Amino acid sequence: MSTINTHAAHPRDCLFQALVIGRMALRNRLAVAPMTRVSATDGGCTTERMARYYGAFAEGGFGLVITEGIYTDKAYSQGYLNQPGLADDIQRDTWTTVIDRVHKGGARMIAQLMHAGALSQGNPYRGGSVGPSAVRPIGQQMAIYRGEGDYPMPRAMVPDEITEAIRGFADAAVRARHAGFDGVEIHGANGYLLDQFLTEGTNLRSDHYGGDLERRLRLIVEVTQAVRAAVGPEFTVGLRISQGKVNDFTHKWSNGENEAVQIFGTLAKLPLDYVHTTEFEAWKSAFGNGASLASLARQHAGVHVIANGSLQDPTRAADMIGSSQADVVSLGRGALAHSDWPARVLRGVPIDEFDREILSPIADLANEDRRNMERVRALL
Repeated sequence: MSTINTHAAHPRDCLFQALVIGRMALRNRLAVAPMTRVSATDGGCTTERMARYYGAFAEGGFGLVITEGIYTDKAYSQGYLNQPGLADDIQRDTWTTVIDRVHKGGARMIAQLMHAGALSQGNPYRGGSVGPSAVRPIGQQMAIYRGEGDYPMPRAMVPDEITEAIRGFADAAVRARHAGFDGVEIHGANGYLLDQFLTEGTNLRSDHYGGDLERRLRLIVEVTQAVRAAVGPEFTVGLRISQGKVNDFTHKWSNGENEAVQIFGTLAKLPLDYVHTTEFEAWKSAFGNGASLASLARQHAGVHVIANGSLQDPTRAADMIGSSQADVVSLGRGALAHSDWPARVLRGVPIDEFDREILSPIADLANEDRRNMERVRALL
């Protein structure tokens, strides 16, 4: 198995500096990125296995743990079967055990709030899916999340349904605060509902939610304002944003850096504590030349920036911080490879490459457990 050399750069020490985001104090600059694991109960409640999964990251030295996308209402927000929710108080109360485990490990925990919109491929509450417009998403549903075939044709949301979705984000944020989370992250990335409204090809509306970029940003603006009004000024609120989508990895904003500057300039006016950017390779130019997306966010959004995207190499992760492109780096594959990635880096222990088999055929925790048992047996 190939490994990454953790001895290559001592500037990695910048990864272990403390930081305060909003009112949330972090012991270091290392976060676990949101990763869909479809391991909740059929009713959207967390499990003891999920508590162990999230707690292991805190015990392994990460300063911040961001949850997988959590659905926000019992209308059209759920994207996947066995996705966890914050759509009612029963679901809320099951998160307490998970949060306590993370806090005992010394980390802070953020709930990522997600509305799948047209990318929903498993929702027991409502039939069909909705989005900004009746545009079928490109690509195929994701088999690792129990999907199959083309995405269904969504129905264009009417104004009352948009209001319902906004209220769902705000209500879920309040439940997150009551459950004990340290903050929430509004999921505006990866092709889900808020990103669908932002994107030209999926938003063909002619009302005040469609048309030019300012109007396509309106739903992100209104959700952020509603969440902040609901949770108050002392609860940390962030927003995740991206160009690529889970069903269109190569998508780029059509007007390049000019569009990025306008998007981040709009976010700078919102009551956010951080922006979380995600690209396939976070350190590369967002548009073929020039600055990375994280760097553009840091220049123009006016808040702390979390950068995500192939940063499992400690040298590369440290460079994002050391070069002032980001304030925090979030790891997905690196965290799945080693829940104790930060502790390994501190000790100079080699880091294995990510084993994709833990996400196949289903990206749930039961499959991960099976793969880990197989690896243990192979070593005996």
